[in-house]
Amino acid sequence: MKITEIFSVSTSSIKTNKLRTFLTILGIVVGIFSIIVIMTIISMLQATIQDSVAMLNKNTFRIQKFPQIMTGGREAWLRYRNRKDITVDEYYRFESLMPDVKYIGAILASDGKVIKFNSKETNPNINVIGGTVGAFYTYNIGLQKGREIRQFDLDYTNHVCIIGMDVVDKLFGSIDPLGQTIRVDGNPVQVIGVMEKQPELFGESMDNLVIVPLTTYLAYYGKKDQSVDITVMTYSKEDYQPAMEAAVGYMRTIRKVPPGKENDFDISSNESVMSQINDITENIRIGAMAVSFIALIAAGVGIMNIMLVSVSERTKEIGIRKAIGAKKIDILLQFLVEAVTLSLIGGIIGIILGIGAGLIAGSQLYAKVVIPVDWVFIGLSVCVLVGVVFGTYPAYKAANMDPIEALRYE
Repeated sequence: MKITEIFSVSTSSIKTNKLRTFLTILGIVVGIFSIIVIMTIISMLQATIQDSVAMLNKNTFRIQKFPQIMTGGREAWLRYRNRKDITVDEYYRFESLMPDVKYIGAILASDGKVIKFNSKETNPNINVIGGTVGAFYTYNIGLQKGREIRQFDLDYTNHVCIIGMDVVDKLFGSIDPLGQTIRVDGNPVQVIGVMEKQPELFGESMDNLVIVPLTTYLAYYGKKDQSVDITVMTYSKEDYQPAMEAAVGYMRTIRKVPPGKENDFDISSNESVMSQINDITENIRIGAMAVSFIALIAAGVGIMNIMLVSVSERTKEIGIRKAIGAKKIDILLQFLVEAVTLSLIGGIIGIILGIGAGLIAGSQLYAKVVIPVDWVFIGLSVCVLVGVVFGTYPAYKAANMDPIEALRYE
């Protein structure tokens, strides 16, 4: 028998027994659906988080009061809240101790501000950020037009700013914002640059901000109850780990952390944040895989039982095929192809439903649309494996039937 004929006979049998086919593939659908929907949601969340942490440039790490990713609930938050703020003076001391790095930056931030231009004003949802020159190189801040904040802006406490696209859209419309004067908490500030549009984070805009020189920010808001975020960029990947270790030592010395006590600050990078995210989602992955494995085993047993029933019902057909020249391998392949086809049909349905449900769930979280292509192929491969493993015994039993006994079967 040619492979096309084997496939035709197998699919014909599947079409003939529609209810049996539906019940057989249902388990496969459930198993593949459960893992694909979870992996789709996780992939969307990871891609969204990765876009947000990618704000740090290459070979850059960040030092701050709170961890970038915080777990442990309110108890952990209270513990981190009780840490001392990282002060501006500590930043300047730290900067003087780290001369062998490419850039060192610092930012302070205050949210919920109203920005005005002539008679127009924004909602009270704008973040005002004070930054140093180094912050523009350590953070991945791209400018659509204008210039960045420079050292003389900090030295002379210049009242200049860079604005995000939300501020542009709300206040300026078709007016070119460069050179215009806006009011930040009543303070007149000249616009010298416009940021490129930033990706959203779970539906929250990252363009609702105004950046001013750090010294100007301090003139507006002072140093009280402010904790500085410090960023450090090294010249190369080889310098990265030594610089991070040196930074920890200097910060412990500056903040007078006793030997043996844990750090009262957090140090993180793009890689460490993504590693934490992967650790958090790992248990979810394992749970989804365990549920899927159990469902697929049950589905596989179902396929084997249905195939054994099919072999029993088609005993006379098998005898006739053997009598007119079909070989063992032909009969084996016929039933094996039938088992794999059943499994693949269930897998394809499960993948389509899983991706659809995952995209819908992810969109409710305003996550970036991502299709886990790798898990689609893994799912299809698992379906083939289930079909082969659980279809082999019924196919072997059919292939080894005695044709004379099969023809006499009633």
